[in-house]
Amino acid sequence: MSNHYSINKNAANLIAHWSFNEGKGKIVEDLVQKTKDPIDYVFNQARFQPSSNPEWRKGICGCALLFDGYSTWITRKSENIQHFSHALTIEAWIAPRSFGGNEDEKLAAIVNQHDREKNQGFILGVHRHGKWSLQVGVEDEWIEIWANDQPLPRNQWSYIAAVFDSKNAMMKLYLNGEEVAEKLLHSNTGMVPSNEDLLIGKNNHAKVIAEAFSLNMFNGLLDEVKLYNRALSEVEIKDNSNNYLVSFDGKVPSISYEDIAIDRSVYERDRHRPQYHLTAPGHWMNEPHAPFYFNGKYHLFYQHNPQGPYWGNIQWGHWVSEDMVHWSDLPVALATEDDGLAPDGIWSGNACYDEEGIPVLFFTAGNQEKSPNQMTGLARSTYHNDGDLNLVNWVKYPNPVTEQPKGLGLHYDGFRDPFVWKEGDTWFQIVGSGIEGKCGTAVVFTSNNLIDWEYRGLLYEDNDRKYPYLGEVWELPILLPIGNDKHIFIISPVGEGADVEVFYWIGTWDRENYRFIPDYEEPQLIDVGDFHFTGPSAMIDPKTGRLILFTIAQGERTPDSEYHAGWAHNGGLPVSLTLRENGRLGVEPIKELQTLRGEKLISFKEKTVEEANKLLKDIKGDMLEVQLEIQPNTAKQYGIKVRRSPNGEEETLLYYNSESAAFNVNREKTTIDPRERTKGIQGGKLELRAENLKLHIYLDRSMVEAYANGLKSLTTRVYPQRLDSLGVAIWGDGSLIVKSMEVWEMNSIHKN
Repeated sequence: MSNHYSINKNAANLIAHWSFNEGKGKIVEDLVQKTKDPIDYVFNQARFQPSSNPEWRKGICGCALLFDGYSTWITRKSENIQHFSHALTIEAWIAPRSFGGNEDEKLAAIVNQHDREKNQGFILGVHRHGKWSLQVGVEDEWIEIWANDQPLPRNQWSYIAAVFDSKNAMMKLYLNGEEVAEKLLHSNTGMVPSNEDLLIGKNNHAKVIAEAFSLNMFNGLLDEVKLYNRALSEVEIKDNSNNYLVSFDGKVPSISYEDIAIDRSVYERDRHRPQYHLTAPGHWMNEPHAPFYFNGKYHLFYQHNPQGPYWGNIQWGHWVSEDMVHWSDLPVALATEDDGLAPDGIWSGNACYDEEGIPVLFFTAGNQEKSPNQMTGLARSTYHNDGDLNLVNWVKYPNPVTEQPKGLGLHYDGFRDPFVWKEGDTWFQIVGSGIEGKCGTAVVFTSNNLIDWEYRGLLYEDNDRKYPYLGEVWELPILLPIGNDKHIFIISPVGEGADVEVFYWIGTWDRENYRFIPDYEEPQLIDVGDFHFTGPSAMIDPKTGRLILFTIAQGERTPDSEYHAGWAHNGGLPVSLTLRENGRLGVEPIKELQTLRGEKLISFKEKTVEEANKLLKDIKGDMLEVQLEIQPNTAKQYGIKVRRSPNGEEETLLYYNSESAAFNVNREKTTIDPRERTKGIQGGKLELRAENLKLHIYLDRSMVEAYANGLKSLTTRVYPQRLDSLGVAIWGDGSLIVKSMEVWEMNSIHKN
């Protein structure tokens, strides 16, 4: 009782107070006006999952509401809030989870009722790297005060207060009771009121990126939001701040990772979201990268936008696993900071081990103030200091370790994705790049200490432009031994004319001349799907000696449906690459995936199409593993239909065309939903050389991965509209024999 009184003893002229102690539901109450305001939440009316409530978490005092940066905000109608003129104070407990701002200059609003074009109203919000601001409209002027030198920390509670005081012609900002910014006004003119609705968590004029989602929205926890129509003094603000901390011995309480992390269960209700493929807990991801094994655990990172399900604000997400199958989410490993190194994005890279065998991360550092705007940076684990086996904490070296060499005619926008390894006492680094107006390449550097690197030349390039589909820049270069004194060189081309797939060559690594010499000129594909198997990253697994490849499986929803879902893209299954005795590349899913098998649904041998389909009539599922061998008799095209509705209104056909020696997928009937983009026939060359077709297929909601004879994979996406599109059936244009077939249910890699 006494604490409650002390918190409110400075409550004169308090006109609104949202405590967020409801802890559930879609309504918040203003404790002053005794009115209730709706929480707008995109997933109240989600297209792909059941309606759900917004997220509530533990607060500084009772409960807090989680704003996730794109889906959640509170609306108070303009006519239900007193307009401000001569004085305003805003107080709130705030724990940002991430910061937007790369997209435009608008603030991610904490509280606002404004129209900047008309110089009306006010907005309190945050921007890049935690910089925060109060902005108001007075007469014909828009006035801003910024706390640039006192940014808000991520994942920590802060008590903020913003004051507009026309009587004394000043504005002030306070952080945890201490003044951090002051701005003197030209005169004591008052604020021009705005007729906009008062919004908490969303900018009145947010940039719309989809039917339901906007930018310029707050991401994190809010608690105890208060509005006064007077200017509180510094003493009152400090008093208010301290009074909340009485029960915490005067210290701001910490927030556990679980209390602020993205809750993946929010998105697991989406019927198209894969369950045993790697996914970010939510929001945007693209390529997984930098895999390594250390002290009994595998680590893998990924390009992640924690702000929302759209590209931008890229950081390094982090997973950890003991078996490369079951992965756990960890906090963001590398985040952008206002550090002069990588303020505009921390892009892909890889990992190696330092002199003492401790993992080191190499990343692409984005800095728009420099030209070229891409460099490579280094981050070291704090393992030596804290012994953390999950390697949660990383410290970035303050300066770039390599920059694009001058005088080589390299692409102005192409120097990224470092790949580092050690041979003897020397570390090698290759960085994806391109020769301006000509072709892609990879730049080679060497070092004796991981910090000081010397340019050594270009690893390989398509100087004669024999293969224009290799584009202008090669991203994500990989060079690893694959057996028989051979290396595999893997790239992903981008730029004008590029076919954005994963290409490779087998050849020789000439380390003395820093060149890769391919055994053949024409690049080969690992996967014959179309733009669903990209973003390669790889390692030699020190535990087994295998070459393991990770990729991103691109999503293919329409833009609006992707944003509606709240998440974008996922990883492909880990793949083992081998060099076969006949020189062909072996491409197979890792054997550890067998631990995901549930019930075996069926197993049979030596059946005709008719006999097989009779047995398969009741086999249904969207999370299945299928192993199948087909012997063609008169059939020239043959394979299997998956995600099939009972009468074939929807189905996806994986098949082999023996006349064209192609492994294909036909998605003409994948969905009856006209909004989806899953259409057409995709595929590529596969020489079976008189072998039977042996398919190893993984169905995981919208994911379809098929491996043919351990030589090629075909990755694609499916978004059936019908809920009963769960069947499988053998297909051929002539007679054939199903030599063997087994089907298992598959389990999720996540506990929930």
